[in-house]
Amino acid sequence: MTLIRNFALALIAMTFAGFAMAQQQQPDQVSQIAELVGLSEDQEADIRAIMQEAQGELQELQAEATEVQQQLQEQIGPDYDEGAIRDDAARLGELNGEMTAISTLMQARIDSVFTDEQRNTLEERMRQMQQQQRQMQQQMQQRQMQQQQQMQ
Repeated sequence: MTLIRNFALALIAMTFAGFAMAQQQQPDQVSQIAELVGLSEDQEADIRAIMQEAQGELQELQAEATEVQQQLQEQIGPDYDEGAIRDDAARLGELNGEMTAISTLMQARIDSVFTDEQRNTLEERMRQMQQQQRQMQQQMQQRQMQQQQQMQ
């Protein structure tokens, strides 16, 4: 279950990284998941709808958060207003909290679309991918150590 959440978080991270990019890649990712676990057309459509709805909400909140961050930056100087800074910082915290809630709800809604068998398949595939990633990291570390030893 945790692996599914991690996978969904990866999808969510793309939302925060850039909405335009996420929208371009969303169909590919959903299609990859569909192929991997055998989603029905209805399931695939449900996941796309969930992601689209959340991305719309997140995009609005991210735009406001960016604006508040800019306001905070503009308040830096010798004639700062502590109250205004605290108000803007509190608003930024609220926005981040709301974005986290929306992302978590999106994750839960996506998870609810999968059948138990699909969750198991996804978990197994995620385990395999993590194992491959660990092996690649170990190989890279070994190569770096060998290169360092050769330089000495």
